[in-house]
Amino acid sequence: MALPEFAPLRLPLRRRLQTLAVLQWVCSFLLLGQLCTLLFVLALRGPLWLPALLYGLWLLADRDTPRRGGRPSAWVRAWPVWNHFRDYFPISLIRTVPLDPGRNYVFGFHPHGVLAAGAFGNFCTEATGFGRLFPGLQPRLLTLPCWFRLPLFRDYAMAGGLVSSEASSLEHLLAGPGGLVAVIALGGPPEALEARPGALRLQLLRRTGFVRIALKSGTPLVPVFSFGENELFQQVPNPPGSRLRRLQGRLQRLLGVALPLFHARGVFQYSWGLLPFRRPIHTVG
Repeated sequence: MALPEFAPLRLPLRRRLQTLAVLQWVCSFLLLGQLCTLLFVLALRGPLWLPALLYGLWLLADRDTPRRGGRPSAWVRAWPVWNHFRDYFPISLIRTVPLDPGRNYVFGFHPHGVLAAGAFGNFCTEATGFGRLFPGLQPRLLTLPCWFRLPLFRDYAMAGGLVSSEASSLEHLLAGPGGLVAVIALGGPPEALEARPGALRLQLLRRTGFVRIALKSGTPLVPVFSFGENELFQQVPNPPGSRLRRLQGRLQRLLGVALPLFHARGVFQYSWGLLPFRRPIHTVG
């Protein structure tokens, strides 16, 4: 067995900040929703039960917001931490043509990757300059509805521009007068199970509902390709038909989310861990 390759003890501060930025992002993706739910339940059972109860009632009244364009925060999207997140890989957004801000658009994003780092960095933050490249347009990244059932976490997710991927959510976005970009990771959760270095497989044959909605509303479809997205993580081998893949399929149908068994590097060593590899991501649209 090969010995682990450890990170040098002396690294520039900017590299440390980049690693911390990506570490908090991975932990947010994997653990923050569950942690927020636990804190909410504990608050209900403790001395903070009244504020928690009021928040729960507000959640009930606010339950349709993820399907009605969300609640993005320019302040959250411009946090300096996202610049360190961008520079870790690094991530770049390349515009091929200018877009009329008087219209709505559907960005078909591919590939999904394991954690959709490119989609998050480009469309949930301003780190790569979306607002500068596409003035007058505001992105909304569609994601699984289950994330918006988690108290507190749902508000943090919406602050970055995340909205529900339900058909009614997309219809609402495209029904407006203009200025919105609905970003859809075309392959969705099933494509995450295919993401590994050197692989590129688009899951689209049974996922064409967004095309029908775009045609009905007269909304242009813009192809977006994220080069390098699948190079960030290794996965435990799970070829179609394998026992692991069948189990992942059952869990996906039960939970609504894909559960790829991924690994890459750690914080202090480069041989194994849940942090992505430092690989450049070039998103072209």
